Amino acid sequence: MKHTFRALLGATILASTAFNAQAQDLLIGSTSASSSHYGYFVAVGQLINENAEGVKATVVETGATMDNIRRMSRNQIDLGLVTTNVAQHANAGSNEFEGNAQDLRLLWVYTGAPQNVVLRNDANVDSLEGLASVKFNPGIKGSATESTTEAVFKTLGLTADYVRGSTTDIVNSIKDNRVAGYVKSGSGNKLDGSTMDIATATDIGILGLSAEQADKLRAEMPDISVVDIPAGAADGIPAYTTWSFGVGVAAPASMDDETAYKIVSAIMADTSAQANAMASLKGASLADMTLQFGTIPLHPGAVRWFEEQGIELPAKLLPAAK
Repeated sequence: MKHTFRALLGATILASTAFNAQAQDLLIGSTSASSSHYGYFVAVGQLINENAEGVKATVVETGATMDNIRRMSRNQIDLGLVTTNVAQHANAGSNEFEGNAQDLRLLWVYTGAPQNVVLRNDANVDSLEGLASVKFNPGIKGSATESTTEAVFKTLGLTADYVRGSTTDIVNSIKDNRVAGYVKSGSGNKLDGSTMDIATATDIGILGLSAEQADKLRAEMPDISVVDIPAGAADGIPAYTTWSFGVGVAAPASMDDETAYKIVSAIMADTSAQANAMASLKGASLADMTLQFGTIPLHPGAVRWFEEQGIELPAKLLPAAK
């Protein structure tokens, strides 16, 4: 009996060891724990652990996009949060990654950040060209919005009398008519809270891109997306076109295809956990956002999921043939 028990115990230990050896332990780089995006990644980790067979994920707090890309290059994390514009810079070896190109692949995009050109109606400006000599804030000082706006304006040959400052400074200045307007990231397809604060006391409008401007950005700024925002970003705001970048999840190209497929499948099958973690995702389609905002090729494992759904991928999201 003792020999039989020992044999069974040994078999159980071997089976357990084999299972553990097969399970992959992955680290997910997120952002600061004080950010709403951190809560989203906690939900992502739980979905992977519960639904991606043989994969165990742990979420770690990081310094967001730049930190995550650098950690992935050092094999310190396996996947992580990225903004689509910085991911494009990394793959192209441009901007912050000049001479140090990375080999990243997109898994999915979970939210977009349309860049809204908000202006007081009494400024009597009806086009982006009309901002020349107008006091205007290109984005909160030091933000991705600020640097992206300046790059967009340079590409389009636009000018304005730039005024720098914090969110509070600029919002108050617009209310007091010391500044005519600003560029502010939207909350999905809606205007953000600071813009709605301005709108409580001041009539505002949105300046969109012309068709020619949109085409020029598509051709010359592959790090951003051009998006069409439907009517209703706020009461009385008609449909418009603007530039945007997305926030998503990327992994090194070296991640094996099966693991990437399992992860993407687990995330795309979810109908509630991600929306519970980030309210703006309620009713949103991650597949559509990935198609809309993606700027770098998808991981082959992600491509497999999209193809299984019968979704046609644009050329920019297809990895190069091996």
